[in-house]
Amino acid sequence: MDPRELTLLVTGAANALYESLPAGDLAVLAAVLTQLGDTLATLAAQKARLEAGEDEK
Repeated sequence: MDPRELTLLVTGAANALYESLPAGDLAVLAAVLTQLGDTLATLAAQKARLEAGEDEK
């Protein structure tokens, strides 16, 4: 998928959620998705580190 198409998809999803959820629910969903993204980034970084053998001493 083209990076621009991906951003359009994400923006469209955000706009649809904005129209269908109350502000409090949007805030909770945003926090959950932020945590999900951070956790996925942590897992991916640690996996790459282990695969590169950087964790061995």
